[in-house]
Amino acid sequence: MKISQGFSLRNIAGSNIVVPVGTAGVSFKGMITLNGSGAFLWKQLETDKTEEQLLQAMQAEYEVDEQTAKTDVGQFVGTLRHAGLLE
Repeated sequence: MKISQGFSLRNIAGSNIVVPVGTAGVSFKGMITLNGSGAFLWKQLETDKTEEQLLQAMQAEYEVDEQTAKTDVGQFVGTLRHAGLLE
């Protein structure tokens, strides 16, 4: 899975903001604000990754236990899927 084309992560005044670009702006109105771990996972998903790869990257970056990482990754991926932001 990876981020759908037409969305870009920007750092604006210290905040991680996802904005639709091009034709994505027609169907997706608004912006998404991400915290640090959300921005990290977003960057991971700019290239094709499995949920297992995201889990491993999260654990390596944030030194969290497997269950915490699994919960966080699952919620993040679920939110992106629900919003139609994953291919």
